This record gives sequence, C-alpha cells and structure tokens, in this order.
Amino acid sequence: MAEMGSKGVTAGKIASNVQKKLTRAQEKVLQKLGKADETKDEQFEQCVQNFNKQLTEGTRLQKDLRTYLASVKAMHEASKKLNECLQEVYEPDWPGRDEANKIAENNDLLWMDYHQKLVDQALLTMDTYLGQFPDIKSRIAKRGRKLVDYDSARHHYESLQTAKKKDEVKIAKAEEELIKAQKVFEEMNVDLQEELPSLWNSRVGFYVNTFQSIAGLEENFHKEMSKLNQNLNDVLVSLEKQHGSNTFTVKAQPRKKSKLFSRLRRKKNSDNAPAKGNKSPSPPPDGSPVATPEIRVNHEPEPASGATPGASIPKSPSQSSLPAVVVETFSATVNGTVEGSSGTGRLDLPPGFMFKVQAQHDYTATDTDELQLKAGDVVLVIPFQNPEEQDEGWLMGVKESDWNQHKELEKCRGVFPENFTERVQ
Repeated sequence: MAEMGSKGVTAGKIASNVQKKLTRAQEKVLQKLGKADETKDEQFEQCVQNFNKQLTEGTRLQKDLRTYLASVKAMHEASKKLNECLQEVYEPDWPGRDEANKIAENNDLLWMDYHQKLVDQALLTMDTYLGQFPDIKSRIAKRGRKLVDYDSARHHYESLQTAKKKDEVKIAKAEEELIKAQKVFEEMNVDLQEELPSLWNSRVGFYVNTFQSIAGLEENFHKEMSKLNQNLNDVLVSLEKQHGSNTFTVKAQPRKKSKLFSRLRRKKNSDNAPAKGNKSPSPPPDGSPVATPEIRVNHEPEPASGATPGASIPKSPSQSSLPAVVVETFSATVNGTVEGSSGTGRLDLPPGFMFKVQAQHDYTATDTDELQLKAGDVVLVIPFQNPEEQDEGWLMGVKESDWNQHKELEKCRGVFPENFTERVQ
C-alpha cells in the first residue's frame, strides 16, 4: 500500500508538472500575441546580461589558462630533454660535469614547482570562481518560470473578476493561487536581485588576484631560472678555457660546382690549342711584356699645350701584347692612380678590388677553381664576373702574394669559403 501511495504521489506530481508546463506555454503564446501583458523588470534584465557576459569572460579565461598551463608543461618537457642531451654529450673527464648535472636537476624541479603553483594559485581559484555560475544560472531560469506562473495566475484571477457570471468560490481559489505564485516569485527575485550585482562587482577583484598571482609566479620563476642559466654559462665558460687550446675543425659551407672556371679552362685551351700540322707556340722569353707586364711613367720636360705637367703615358709597341685587363688599367692611369667604375684604386690591386680578408684557418681546395689557403694568407676580394654563379658563403679573390708575383687574374683567382677568413680592410 505504501508503494502504491508512493506511486500515486509520484503520478500526481507528474500530472501537476505537465499541467504547469501547458499553462506556461499558453501564457507565453498569449504574451507574444499581445493578448496578455507581461511583467518586466529592466533592472533585473540588465543584471542577467551582465551575468551572461561575466560567465562568457570567465569561461574564456579558464580555457586560456589551461592552454597556458599546457604550454608550461610542454616547455618543461622540452627543457628536460635538452638538459638530458647536455648530460649525454658532456664527457666524464670534462670539468664541471657534476655541476652541470646538478643544474639540470634544479632546472627540472623549478619547472615542476612553477607548474604546480600555477595550478594551486590560479587554475583552482578559477574553477572555484566559475563553480558558482551553474547554480545561479539555474535559479535565473527558475525565476523566469515562476514569473510566467505569476502572470498566468494574475490573468486568471482578473478574468474571473471581470466575468459576467461571477463564481465567488473560483475567485477565492484563484486569489489564493495568485498570492502563492507571487510569494514564490518574489522570494526568488529578491535573492537574485541581491546576488547578481554582487557577483558582477566581484569580477574586478578576481581578475586582479588571478593575474597578480600569475605575474608574480612567472617573475619568480624567471629570476630563479636566470640564476641557473648563469651558473650553467659559468660552467661552460670554464670548460672552454680549459679546452680552448684544442683545435676544432672549421667546415666550409657546401656550394654548387661553379661553371665559371670550367668555361674559362675550355676557352683557354681552345685559344692555346695549335693548328693542325703546326707546332705548339713556344713560351715567351723571360722579361717580355707578356711574362712580366711592366708599366713605365715618362716625365716629359715640356708638356703639350693645355696639359697638366706630370706623368704621361708612353706609346710603346709592347703595349699591344699586354693582357687586356692590364692595357685597360694602364690606359686610365694618371699619376699612379686608376679610375674605375666604382671609384679610384691603386695600380697594385686587381681590377674590381673590393676589400681584403685574412685566412683564420687552413683550407684545402677540393676543386681546381678553389683557392688553397693557409692561416695568415691575405686574399684580395674581387666580384664574380657573373653574380648568378656566386654560391652563398663563398667569395671570389686572389691571394695577395700570387697577385704581387704574377699580376694575372686568370692564373691566380679562385673561390674560397668566407667563414674561413676575417675582413681586415
């Protein structure tokens, strides 16, 4: 019997709830059609708008904070692996190995402590802050339903009072239902009218505390991490000093095989190849203009009219046998200087000379168009004839010693890795 009674009560509640939903639905339809007035509270509606905005902002902050924590954890893992790599490459006989390992351990602990404090002082506080919103949101929705019930009871009571045939019993019952509905609504309304503005104002203090906590934790973390990094730097500086005398191989940047010198070699071989049936031309005698170009400056006692006293260029038959680049340079010479497209240069420098570099390491040429360098060699840098043939990290030049001896670019010039040299002029 008790079970049946319980079922009967449950069934009665279900029926009552269904009836309430139907009554509310009818009331809302009438209000939308303008056939029934609706109780409105603009101040409360503003509070609801603020509440929804606050909930949206808080939810976004919680999401971004979780993303930040995930990033901290990822950085922790990356830092841990980097330190593990350092421990593996740090050889046992190197000084400072124990200090480096200790720094790596402290680094790991510092990351863990930072992450945990962010969880305790920011994320958990954030979760607590947002934890109050679902209950208030539910109560706002319930208040809305009770307001509809109140409006419906009020309209029913008013309709009975204005009816032509009045039923006092129904009027009394309707009045009782109206008073009950009004009481339930007003109790919920008063509570929310106090809580919503208070919750809205609390956001300022919450944001301040949250971001102050995050900023303070991050500041302390970076201070401690800076100390560890400085300690690690000191260990590595000590290692460098004790092993600074060791020679470390410097490698040149890989380059594409230039086609410049292969074309020059083919052209040179073609120009020097003897005709069929003829003997190879004999090399010029030592001291000839081809073997050792010589430039003389004659000082005329009486310069021509309108000319400036000083050096003049002799017209020598041997000039026609000079290499083209020497003839061009010689013809533009006045008082020991040559005028080029980029300005004025000295006769003892190759055409197009840009600057000097000095080899800091030995470099073994791996191709016929490369310069063989020894540490201390001075190289005169010149431009590529075709800029498109220049590979990144490589320069064109002629060793100063070769240039002073031969004065011939075709024989002496070549490419070399820039990172093996240092600019000196």
